[in-house]
Amino acid sequence: MTDQTLQAPVAAKATSGQYATFFLADLFFGVNVLSVQEVLCFQHMTKVPRAPEVIEGLINLRGQMVTAIDMRRRLNIPPRPVDQLPLNMVIRTEDGAVSLLVDDIGDVLDVDLATYERPPENLAPATRDFISGIYKLSERLLLVLDTERTVDVTPAPKTVSPRTAHR
Repeated sequence: MTDQTLQAPVAAKATSGQYATFFLADLFFGVNVLSVQEVLCFQHMTKVPRAPEVIEGLINLRGQMVTAIDMRRRLNIPPRPVDQLPLNMVIRTEDGAVSLLVDDIGDVLDVDLATYERPPENLAPATRDFISGIYKLSERLLLVLDTERTVDVTPAPKTVSPRTAHR
């Protein structure tokens, strides 16, 4: 093998990426394929008292309790129809596995970095906060989900005003 044949695959990796895709309403999302652990059909969930409203519950994944986040609520998208059960896209994060509840699962796509752009200004603010960028595909836009930001459901700290601090 010559140096050129060894460098070709490296160059190809630098100009493309692979994303596992899913749908929410009429939006098409992608997450880095390396962060996806597995995809599951609907799983029964145990409700978590006092949890943020975006947490639908916990699923038991082979003995491991995994938090399930309703992505429609997380992105302020109207609820899915009552007769439509969500699917689970289980992703790995720094804090462990988390399930994203989505409407439908798409394919794994290879995308060209040349088609990457920053999120558009006209994207709804609730969605824009969780999108790291977009890829312009031939038929639609692929919204790249920032998974670490998406799974961080800790409430923002409340600020104490000087007027209420001494009460």
